[in-house]
Formats: sequence, structure tokens, C-alpha cells
Amino acid sequence: MKLVLMDYNNKFMRKAIALSVENIKNGGGPFGAVIVKEGKVVATGVNRVTANTDPTAHAEVNAIRKAAKKLGTFDLAGCDIYTSCEPCPMCLGAVYWAHLDKMFYGNTKADAKNIGFDDSFIYDEIDLRPENRRVKTTQLLPEEAIVAFRTWTLAVDKVEY
Repeated sequence: MKLVLMDYNNKFMRKAIALSVENIKNGGGPFGAVIVKEGKVVATGVNRVTANTDPTAHAEVNAIRKAAKKLGTFDLAGCDIYTSCEPCPMCLGAVYWAHLDKMFYGNTKADAKNIGFDDSFIYDEIDLRPENRRVKTTQLLPEEAIVAFRTWTLAVDKVEY
């Protein structure tokens, strides 16, 4: 049974890897992702940051967006993601926000760093107090901003996520 499960997982990981290799030929970065539900591919994504001039167009985010649209829900519980590389902090956050059940990856973040995709500084920044981060950060109008949160708390027709 374990061998069958491994073959099952390897099949989808190989698809993510193939997407990452093919994407290089199409002017994108070396990253691919596949979202699977009940043994079927729901959506795929590749890195299109430079091709689309969109810094958020990472493979995982693109796959999550497509899967959510196809399934008509922001909650991808019941789905797994296969990604050619360990996700960056943004993509890891997206995986959690999408409520994906499992994540499988090929290359590590150290492998990515070795070819110029180093996101370790972001992990370091997250641990810093906002005023100590590289991007200068200042809180403005908290008394006004809290109105939206109070309104949300009182709303009876909200869709929680």
C-alpha cells in the first residue's frame, strides 16, 4: 500500500517538476505546482513573475488561484499541493490560507538560494519588530482603521475564512 501511495505522489510531483522545466523554455522561472483533489489534477501553476511583471505570480499562488476559481471556493480543504520547490514565505502563507491538506515539494529553499532565489531575508524580517524591518514601516490612523474590524465583528452576514 505504501508503494502505491508513493507512486501516486511521485506522479503528481513529476508533473510539477515537468511544469517547472517547461516554464523555463516559455520565459518563466524554474517553478511549477499542481493541486490535486481525490486523485485528479484540479489546477496547475508556473512562475510567471517576469513574464507577467507580477511579483506575486509564483507557481503555488497561480495554482491556488486557478483551483479556487475552478472549484468555486476559497477553501481548498481536501486538496493537496505538489510543488517543484519548497515554497517561499508568501506561497507558504497562501498554502495555509487556502487550507490545503498536504504539501509535497522537490527542491529545498537552500537549493533555490544556490541558484539566486534567496528568500531567507524575508524569514529574518518576519521575526523583527516592524520598526526594525528593512522596509520602513509606520502605523497610521489606528483609531480609524479599527472601525473596519469592529464592523466585521458585528456583521451577521460575513463569510468567515
